[in-house]
Amino acid sequence: MIYRRALIQEIMLTMLAVFIALISITAVTQWVRYLNQAAAGFIAPEAVLAFLGFGIVSALPVLLTVTLFLSILLTLSRMARDHEMVVWQTAGLGMMSWIPPVMRIGLPIFFFVAIISLVLSPWSLRKSAEYRQQLESREDVSSIAPGVFKESKQNERVYFVESLGTSQAIVKNVFMRTEQHGKLGIIVAKQGAQFIQPNGDRFLALENGRRYEGTAGKPDYKIMQFQRYTVRIEPYEVKLGVPSTKAIPTLDLLRNRSLPNLAELHWRLSLPVSAILLMLLAVPLSYFNPRSGRSFHLIAALLIYTIYNNLLSIAHASVINGKVSPWLGVWSVHLVMLLAVTFFYYRRQTVKPLLHWMRK
Repeated sequence: MIYRRALIQEIMLTMLAVFIALISITAVTQWVRYLNQAAAGFIAPEAVLAFLGFGIVSALPVLLTVTLFLSILLTLSRMARDHEMVVWQTAGLGMMSWIPPVMRIGLPIFFFVAIISLVLSPWSLRKSAEYRQQLESREDVSSIAPGVFKESKQNERVYFVESLGTSQAIVKNVFMRTEQHGKLGIIVAKQGAQFIQPNGDRFLALENGRRYEGTAGKPDYKIMQFQRYTVRIEPYEVKLGVPSTKAIPTLDLLRNRSLPNLAELHWRLSLPVSAILLMLLAVPLSYFNPRSGRSFHLIAALLIYTIYNNLLSIAHASVINGKVSPWLGVWSVHLVMLLAVTFFYYRRQTVKPLLHWMRK
């Protein structure tokens, strides 16, 4: 059918534009957040891209759901605004005729959201946590921010650098305070750089500096001048914490059916369901009354989505806290949303006012 091909093509192009806009906003927001963490020395600069990739993968279910909802709503609203909808209606195509072509686009998105929610998103969160622990288990000179004092993981050294060199691993005007065997050591050097031996040991090489060593409160300080001074960076053993329920594989959630695991399992299953419900809701919401303005139905759609998303979050938190059962939590919100979708279809089909029974 001509209208199906035209509708699918326009929705696909709109989806591409909306998805690029949403993922760009998400990427820029997370990019700025991770850059601030790298500038403060909390993460290494080379880890920013990795954390950014993990964050985008975990956010894909919500991004795809919003993309599908907005694309269908904007496309059908444009057709109704330009009176193309009237032309198709005079040809015998009612509102229900738009559901099959919309489902042809929505069902692949539904399965894709389900795969990401059940498999890829927990994997990305798990890998992100493992990578963060791996970074915390080593001392990295490149993670030192200029002008900021930073303490080592073993609390034995304090670093301070004035500026960075051409490479992130090279630092200028280094100050380092050490405390070993009850003796205090102060090292100042013009520059320093880290290097890794073939066996994996890390060393910090300082050049053109001095070392002051002695016992606090006693005048037995030694002053040594050096052209090159090498310090071994001891690895730091990070204690592995309890993995978050969001990072637990779906099969493990099924094996260990504790209350937090059941809440997370139902949450993952509800994400693709919300994509289908929002897709069906976009069809009746695309019809608008010219007297109410062109943007009124868009504001109403945004308000409905915000309420729906917040109710899902509240229900998920209530299940975790044990206030409601897992089956009654998020699924009751989906049931209310399904009733709302049915009501909107009934309103558009019957064209009756909301309180028509009070006017009789």
